[in-house]
Amino acid sequence: MSLKYTCPSCGTPLGYEGLCWKCKCEQERNAALAWMPEQIAEKQRNLIQNIQRLADMEDPEITDFWQLLGYHDAITPEIQRAALAAEVFWPCELYYHAPEDVRDALVAALLKAEYSRNAADLMSCLSMQGDDKAMETLLELERNPRPWRKGLYVDPSSYAQIGGWTFDKEGQKIQLNFDTCYPMVKGTAGEKSPVRIGRAREDTCPHCGGRMVDMLVLDGRDERLKFLGLDGILTATCCPSCVGFLKGPAFNSFTLDGGVEVFPSELFDGAEKTDCYVSPEDYKVLTENSFVLGEAPVPLFYGAACQDVNTIGGFGNWVQDAEYATCPHCGKPMKYLAQIQWDTVFDCAEGTLYVEFCPDCQIVSMQHQQT
Repeated sequence: MSLKYTCPSCGTPLGYEGLCWKCKCEQERNAALAWMPEQIAEKQRNLIQNIQRLADMEDPEITDFWQLLGYHDAITPEIQRAALAAEVFWPCELYYHAPEDVRDALVAALLKAEYSRNAADLMSCLSMQGDDKAMETLLELERNPRPWRKGLYVDPSSYAQIGGWTFDKEGQKIQLNFDTCYPMVKGTAGEKSPVRIGRAREDTCPHCGGRMVDMLVLDGRDERLKFLGLDGILTATCCPSCVGFLKGPAFNSFTLDGGVEVFPSELFDGAEKTDCYVSPEDYKVLTENSFVLGEAPVPLFYGAACQDVNTIGGFGNWVQDAEYATCPHCGKPMKYLAQIQWDTVFDCAEGTLYVEFCPDCQIVSMQHQQT
């Protein structure tokens, strides 16, 4: 049955009149990016005055917060102090790089916490604040657990990962994300880019028989990507149909000249074979998409502010919890590299692919999350 309407912007068939969700997201993002300084200041004042509405997930405060943070890096110490005074500890991104007085109050509240839920929220906020004192506090709580630890599934070092870092048993801080972020944007046919999403391959998946895909090909020698510390090419290869059904992430090693070795994988249910859900048409769309690396960096939470943006570096828009794979070679947590929103590269797919890598071992992981 053909749908009655089409999106006036991109022509996508719709069952309703108006913009498709992708074009609506883009329209809202462009409107927020165009805010003038006085508009930003007004949004900030409103957030301070109505900070409790943010915790209650009310609009416009929740939308304003993510747009201020993701598109303008404009969450000020005044907003953070207002949230602290009102005991608003969600979303934890509120406290990203908060000043020392806010950090000290978060530490004091955490050390007095009696319940696991309160402790979890405060550890998440401290992880976003992320300085040495925050790390020392979480390290102390890991070494000397409080009674509320029994009510949590993971240690404080796992909560630290929410802020893009963690620490080892010796108390050494390990950075898990990069302090630079670039967006992937729609380019023109044939436009060259140091980053490519979805390059066709000839080999097939051992589980479903579908063709494998180089989901991310990145040349770290481009000036924009120097922050990654890669003097060559990183390639992340997986089966786009099976990556969401694996027992753990998909892994491959890469060589800086573009070589790839895909590691063996196992389906989550232990089965040997499964169906391939990516049609030849979808495969063609995926491997012929027009995404190129943006010309200028964006705020670190740019990709965390919406569900239709692919980014390199910065913070991801985790559908569930922040999840850092363990390098299968050295056992260290891997660094977050990129996110690819499945429905930006082909239709009828949900969720997000997160790409991480171990710089020391030159190993890539890819894992899928969805609601």
